[in-house]
Amino acid sequence: MSLKEKFKNTISKELMRELGIKNPMRVPHLKKIVINVGLGEALKDKKVIGEVSKQLAIISGQKPIATRAKRSISTFKLRAGMSIGLKVTLRGQRMYDFFEKLVTIVLMRTRDFRGLTLEGFDGRGNYSLGFSEQIVFPEIDYGNIDKIRGLQVTIVTTAKDKKEAEALLTLLGMPFQKAVKDQNTKGIKPKE
Repeated sequence: MSLKEKFKNTISKELMRELGIKNPMRVPHLKKIVINVGLGEALKDKKVIGEVSKQLAIISGQKPIATRAKRSISTFKLRAGMSIGLKVTLRGQRMYDFFEKLVTIVLMRTRDFRGLTLEGFDGRGNYSLGFSEQIVFPEIDYGNIDKIRGLQVTIVTTAKDKKEAEALLTLLGMPFQKAVKDQNTKGIKPKE
């Protein structure tokens, strides 16, 4: 059973019960997933956009679009309209397929993975996480890449706050760290 069918059949009912929602149309769900790569090096080498575009298309299964500079910044030799990155917006079945791959394969391939932090929520129901290397995706062949680059994945939901979004993503299988209510987690050193 695909993740989309599982959401419709079981997860949405569980979310209604957990969050106390009466109307099934009010249940939070995934809206889109945005994959973003910033390429400041593209100012010097125009071929970088093409190379990374191929890699991003392999990762997402969809052709990326270039993001362009909105204004000129003379210290960076940047003019308005120059390509400075790539992004892909996934919706529908591709979104659910990518999410399932992200949770079951990609995160487990990340070095020293101990769960995702809860600090990635923006307060409006969206969650962002970054990868420092694109080779954690199984489709990328290490021998065919010219340089290791990072990328950012933003999961946009219809949840209205962090609590709803966390419940949704947890039931969809996102492996979050268990928050420890301790002084040491806030950066306060214990007295010796």
